[in-house]
Amino acid sequence: MPESWSTQSEQWEIVCQTLPVGWREKARELKAMRRQRGEIQEPETLLRILMIHLLDGCSLRETATRAAQGGLAQVSDVALLKRLRACGEWFRWIGGELMRQYVGTQNALDFLPGRRLRLVDGSTVSEPGATGSTWRIHYAFGLPNLRCDEVYVTDTREGESLKRFAVFPEDVLMADRGYAHREGIAHVVRAGGDVVVRLNLTNVPLEQADGKEFNILRRLRTLKGIRCADWPAWMRVSSRADAARITVRLCAIRKSAQAAQRAQEKLQAEAARQHREVQPQTLEAAGYVLVLSTLAPPISAERILNLYRGRWQIELAFKRLKSLIGVGHLKKFDPGGAASWLQGKLMIAFLIETLLATAERFSPWGYPLPDPTLPLAGDFADATSA
Repeated sequence: MPESWSTQSEQWEIVCQTLPVGWREKARELKAMRRQRGEIQEPETLLRILMIHLLDGCSLRETATRAAQGGLAQVSDVALLKRLRACGEWFRWIGGELMRQYVGTQNALDFLPGRRLRLVDGSTVSEPGATGSTWRIHYAFGLPNLRCDEVYVTDTREGESLKRFAVFPEDVLMADRGYAHREGIAHVVRAGGDVVVRLNLTNVPLEQADGKEFNILRRLRTLKGIRCADWPAWMRVSSRADAARITVRLCAIRKSAQAAQRAQEKLQAEAARQHREVQPQTLEAAGYVLVLSTLAPPISAERILNLYRGRWQIELAFKRLKSLIGVGHLKKFDPGGAASWLQGKLMIAFLIETLLATAERFSPWGYPLPDPTLPLAGDFADATSA
């Protein structure tokens, strides 16, 4: 989405057409537009200005300057920060509606009624300029409502860990392999929650019931075709030999030949850049999806993998989110502003994915027309399997 989309009227009309029905009314309902005083009196003007900040990566001061130069409104950076803080829930609603258009219903997330499902992730934010600092942002989004309920900003020396997040009984935290560490998993379990995390061969040592090493590859080799399976295992909460153990489940499914080849080529390319060799067992394991969970039976392996797939289906948008996070001015000393900033970035990520999906339907006049009989939603599991 080029910078001009935030200022040119024709492109802006296409954006407005792509937004979910009722987005203007929701601005007032969700208190993003509380007053009619000042220069910004319409939801469209507010969104258009804040997209300069969120999409183009401008500071609030530069955003205010561009808004004035573009004839949108005369507003200060302080006033824009107040507006940004108030827009978090509005951004969340727009992003959630776009997700339903783009991804479809999240049936995979429906089998745990009454439990709070949370996607934990992290990314780095680089401030513009030669002397700009780099920060790490840690955040948790609820699924499928996409509400950002926790956000922390640290320097890059602090790594990703589930220990950073507050966990309540019945929470289910989903995360990628960067969060698959036994101390973090133990933190969630002690608080009464469960985890669903992507696993590799080395970062969480597993044991059998008798304390002997759990041979993952030997079990993976028993998988045939597209059938998935799970095996009970035990994880010590720390590296001490006498540490307490937690019961976990290893769920696995074989990747398609094409997806396995892509994963192996990616490992080999990364190893070549780092001038090291890939171990044969690492290449073999790349042919499978491994998910570690503390969710107990009777929840099946299929259910757990589908739960993770519910997260994976929106991975394209979250990758877009990480790209957008890397360009911008994070309100790192303002928790409310940071959460709304992150919620707005996620909204734009889904907007871009929706526009890309819409663009696949070619029309001779160069832009789509609204048609409720042609839903955008689809199953993007294959597209995101890489």
